[in-house]
Amino acid sequence: MIDNKKINILWDFDGTLFDTYPAFTAVMYELLNESVPKDIILKELKKSFTHAANCFELTNEDVNNFKNKEISLSPDKKRPFPFVEDILKFANLNVIMTHKPRNEVQTILEYYNWHHYFQEIVAGDDGFPRKPNPASYRYLHSKYNLHLAVGDRLLDILPANEIGLKTCLFQNEEKGADFYINTYADFFDVVNL
Repeated sequence: MIDNKKINILWDFDGTLFDTYPAFTAVMYELLNESVPKDIILKELKKSFTHAANCFELTNEDVNNFKNKEISLSPDKKRPFPFVEDILKFANLNVIMTHKPRNEVQTILEYYNWHHYFQEIVAGDDGFPRKPNPASYRYLHSKYNLHLAVGDRLLDILPANEIGLKTCLFQNEEKGADFYINTYADFFDVVNL
């Protein structure tokens, strides 16, 4: 339980704030000519896109086709997770750290009128090393005095652990986080800062 204390939260984007993986999976399924079951595709995509591309032996042309198809999908195929907006409203401050390009993040945030919830976005095209390197987390923490990092993959919380933030894994039971939730409806009962 959070004791009436406003908190500063660092969020991952895909699979944490927005349920984008079903859209990614559908695009990959089509790209692979429906030859790999969707649950296998999802499992590999959740590790990382690069991992999935290697696993499924995608060519550079395949990767470009995937990115072009995924970008062209309407934001209504990439919905926010239920109840996450309650946490965004409650928090004193929210920031995003994502590997996704800034223009894609902004398109989705603007579609849902959520851009005002975020003080800053560090995106994939901002020049920081990729997670789990903690450089982007260190930058955001030094600027905003963060308390908590929320992500759906171990990759999202490892840099937070390294710089001393509390961590919460969403819909993931891997060891290494301080808190675990499967629905944001449980956030205020589970997260104790």
